[in-house]
Amino acid sequence: MDDSNALAWLRLSLCPGIGPVTFYKLLAVDDPRNIVESDEQTLSAIGLKPNQVSFIRKQSVELAERAFAWRENANNHILLQQGDDYPPLLRESKGCPPILFVQGDVALLSEPQIAMVGSRNASSGGLETARSFAAEFVNFGYCVTSGLALGIDGHAHQGALEANGKTIAVLGAGLDSIYPARHKSLAQRIAQQGALVSEHLPWIKPRAEHFPRRNRIVSGLSLGVVVVEAAEKSGSLITARYAAEQGREVFAVPGSIRHAYHQGCHSLIRTGACLVQKVEDVLCEIESLSNWSKKVQPTLFDQVIDKEELPYADLLANVGIEATPVDILAQKTHIPVQEVMQQLLELELLGHVVAVNGGYILKGRG
Repeated sequence: MDDSNALAWLRLSLCPGIGPVTFYKLLAVDDPRNIVESDEQTLSAIGLKPNQVSFIRKQSVELAERAFAWRENANNHILLQQGDDYPPLLRESKGCPPILFVQGDVALLSEPQIAMVGSRNASSGGLETARSFAAEFVNFGYCVTSGLALGIDGHAHQGALEANGKTIAVLGAGLDSIYPARHKSLAQRIAQQGALVSEHLPWIKPRAEHFPRRNRIVSGLSLGVVVVEAAEKSGSLITARYAAEQGREVFAVPGSIRHAYHQGCHSLIRTGACLVQKVEDVLCEIESLSNWSKKVQPTLFDQVIDKEELPYADLLANVGIEATPVDILAQKTHIPVQEVMQQLLELELLGHVVAVNGGYILKGRG
């Protein structure tokens, strides 16, 4: 795409309140170049709110041009969802980011990848498993993708690098705001030997709600997701849930029944994830996916068939696979916040929802 089109995509996608779903709906209405150059009346007519109209006509130009200035570095790239460089497997995923900011090898995003995720407070055995598995994966020609977090993520990246392989880190902040700070040197190595990826502008600081959402990119880029260690309420299970929704294979490494940080993996196995004892267990399963074909239907996490039969159906109908804050649920359902919190607690105890960073998500019933 030429720069004028890329600039228009940026201006529209950066608008507050316009997420991927809304962006693609607008894309179906008109070309982004026509939208961002429309007058206030036209923008209002297609459903944009006054603050969004104001943003598009004023602040969006400066922000988009600032992003273009960041791209002047030869190692920095901006990918558009309709562009040739956009990873094809991620493009197939519902809600894929309209824009990706990449530092490093762009072509690597379209190569076969295996995601590895797990606990930030992993055991020494879990860390060693992450490191050794990652090294074996890259030796078999796969790129290892993870989220640059402490614990399992970081050791998976390091294992791939130490084996002279390729690795991709998906950030929950802009690429100029590496988090956690202690992984800055690791991020620099990844940018040289792999790629850093984010859907956020380069200067955006990390925010709690960014991390659950970045997990859909980790899983969307990959043929399968390997969960090495995870507690029962671990954020890694969000990645597994996204993987199931996207038709990816989900794998879990078992551990001692006496340790809490293995319970999430055991829950995944009970609900359909593949039990993994060695790298070959993963490779055998995903071999049929290496031609980029997707599974017809995800088999992990049984879907709630009829929410009307469950308690607090109105509230439950507004909880999905993406974290929704309590105040947003209160707004959508017109239920007082205190009552929403009470209903969510009961739903969590019944096993229908789970609290995660940024709010609540549906919990599949195994």
